[in-house]
Amino acid sequence: MKKKILKISIIGKTNAGKSTLINNLVDEPVSIVNKKINTTEDLIEGIINIKNHQLIFYDTPGFNFSKDINKKNLKLKRNLWEGLNKSDLILYLIDSKNYNLSEVKKYINKLLEINKNILIIFNKNDLVEKNSILPKIKEIDKLFKIKSFFSISAKKNLGIKKLKKYLLENTYFAKWIYNDNEVSNKDEIFITNECTRNSILSLVHEEIPYNIKVINDTFKKINKSEIKIKQNIVIFNSRYKKIIIGKNGNKIREIRLRSQKSISKILACKVHLYVKLILQNAKEI
Repeated sequence: MKKKILKISIIGKTNAGKSTLINNLVDEPVSIVNKKINTTEDLIEGIINIKNHQLIFYDTPGFNFSKDINKKNLKLKRNLWEGLNKSDLILYLIDSKNYNLSEVKKYINKLLEINKNILIIFNKNDLVEKNSILPKIKEIDKLFKIKSFFSISAKKNLGIKKLKKYLLENTYFAKWIYNDNEVSNKDEIFITNECTRNSILSLVHEEIPYNIKVINDTFKKINKSEIKIKQNIVIFNSRYKKIIIGKNGNKIREIRLRSQKSISKILACKVHLYVKLILQNAKEI
């Protein structure tokens, strides 16, 4: 049977539900989910292999970058456009609860420059009136040539089956990029580092989580059901030390426990996680 493929970029504003959707489609936690802006920094790919079909999803950083030009924003923009350029189809995810036509028009006009088919997905349909989405679809459809519209709830798994069926029906004959047992372009080490970064994002406020790195030091399988992981939390400013450690070490302990629980769930085994706080270009602290 000849192989078929389709490459899809999932785009939208922060908190539109992109990471939740890709995790739901792939049925694996390949991208972290957090309410804070720009939690997806890397271009993460989720892969579905069904019979002779391969679907590749690019989970891109959110649209709403800061106006300030800095290295982080440049990286986010580069990853966003890399995902768009690689894809055959653009899946534009809109938060149904926070719909804004002028904002949608602005983004669609920008996307039309790429000259690729666009699917518009109204997400979080469980949080709005059932009949409120159709008028929104009609007003967009009058203005733009959109390939198709879908209404879903990524969190509640509503409408996902229909969306996946549509995507499978639109695959084309081509060589697969990934093997049939792969679900992401990222390995277990990347995903476990992301779990700890996600815990920091959830538990530490303001700008601090965006100025740290989580680096793996040890990833060792003790046996079939246990893994030992050591990670370094790298900070770039000494004033972050007390905040991340917390009173009597409570904050960093909570970060470790929350991350350990997430990793155990993802890897389906017992995890022994050890974290160490490091100031870059200085001695261990």
